[in-house]
Amino acid sequence: MENEKILVIDFGGQYNQLIARRVRECGVYCEIYSYKKDLDEVLAMHPKGIIFTGGPNSVYDPASATYTAEIFKAGIPILGICYGAQLMSHLLGGRVDHAPVREYGKIEVSVDNTSPLFEGIRAQTICWMSHNDYIAEMAPGFRAIAHSDHCPYAAVEDSSRKLYGVQFHPEVLHTQEGTKMLSNFVYHVCGCAGDWKMSDFVEQSIRQLRETVGDKQVVLGLSGGVDSSVVAALLSRAIGSQLTCIFVDHGLLRKNEADEVEAVFGPKGNFDLNFIRVDASARFYRKLRFATEPEHKRKIIGKQFVRVFEETAAGLDHPDFLAQGTIYPDVVESGLGGESATIKSHHNVGGLPKHTRFKGLIEPLRYLFKDEVRQVGLQLGLPESLIYRQPFPGPGLGIRIIGRITPEKVQLVQEADAIWREELLAAGLGSQINQYFAALTNMRSVGVMGDERTYDYAIALRAVTTQDFMTAEAAEIPWELLSRVTNRIVNEVPHVNRVFYDCTGKPPATVEYE
Repeated sequence: MENEKILVIDFGGQYNQLIARRVRECGVYCEIYSYKKDLDEVLAMHPKGIIFTGGPNSVYDPASATYTAEIFKAGIPILGICYGAQLMSHLLGGRVDHAPVREYGKIEVSVDNTSPLFEGIRAQTICWMSHNDYIAEMAPGFRAIAHSDHCPYAAVEDSSRKLYGVQFHPEVLHTQEGTKMLSNFVYHVCGCAGDWKMSDFVEQSIRQLRETVGDKQVVLGLSGGVDSSVVAALLSRAIGSQLTCIFVDHGLLRKNEADEVEAVFGPKGNFDLNFIRVDASARFYRKLRFATEPEHKRKIIGKQFVRVFEETAAGLDHPDFLAQGTIYPDVVESGLGGESATIKSHHNVGGLPKHTRFKGLIEPLRYLFKDEVRQVGLQLGLPESLIYRQPFPGPGLGIRIIGRITPEKVQLVQEADAIWREELLAAGLGSQINQYFAALTNMRSVGVMGDERTYDYAIALRAVTTQDFMTAEAAEIPWELLSRVTNRIVNEVPHVNRVFYDCTGKPPATVEYE
């Protein structure tokens, strides 16, 4: 990337991605790297500023994550957050100790507005604390610029070296003026101009893609989700008919979804590309007929998806590049972008598959977050109905059907899910709820419909509100709406005689069922 940038050095903090997102929201490009990244490599990127993240350990533990103190001599502004602030103090001669009173949650903090970090911030502001340790003695050259009732050095600064540390987390929304604080850091301390714009990204990416691909051919596995759809639109703008999109319909999509994808990208769509739709639903149902355990189902679906894609691609005339919809959270959570644990393996991360005939991998969205991907999609002319489509897992309805999967069960949950989504949108609640869907439980129970006894399935309705999907709360749905949806489902969907609304938050539950 050619833009000015802020680097986030990750010490295992759970909010590392949020820090990068908040900085980008300020119009400044930001990347995340592990604390294991060599200082020479960091300096070679010429960052305008550096942010140290939080972390789960104590800085005075010899086994804890650390960094070379030489970084503080580089003349680069540095902001330490929580563990990062403690580490800065520890490395520069201060003392970090176990806090006499642990602070967790929303805490009122008094700030010194003479510091550029707190310019325009209220004298008393609410911040999100989460710490067992604290700075007991400041390092030489630092002064206190914020405090709480139990934390005398809630924020410190050495303005001559442009070094700042905050004990709280400005990146989370619970810190009421946190985004303003980060904006102050990148603009007033680091001197950034704020040149990170999606329009610039689109034009720059198109130029780079044309240079990389030349006159070669590219193949993309198009799922119909936001990420792969934006990649398809971007490549279409860059190389046109040199792109072939393979859309594998595994029979586990939402109602009418396969037709909707073809309407956008197929022969009657508005994009210059080659579109191949493969109906592999019978194959997937056959492979899944005995699978009941969630991870087993995921592995079967993933394995068969790759095989169908490879078999189809093998019939193409010498495709040179494989394109993927990898986005930045995929990279970070797979352990390649930061230090905050390998949360999950991801099919889009890890390079080209072994024994492939592709000569290169193209990942134009690799450094974007989901909200940025959506902005790119809108600029490229993708319909809002696709860009703001509800989140949908790769295995599709395979993990929204508890127990064995059959074509009949798929149709059942498709119909119930369509009713639920239709009614929420009609009630004007679609934009207020971050994720909503219907799932088929593995429970059957006795009911009465008309004068007949039934023994049929129960549908679970899910709707959650969340800022970051790390935590979530069940949405408060009006009773009359739940009643209307319930009546429609039991009357319009065969073999369903009960409907439940899931009131569980995350934690202890997850958003999805499997």
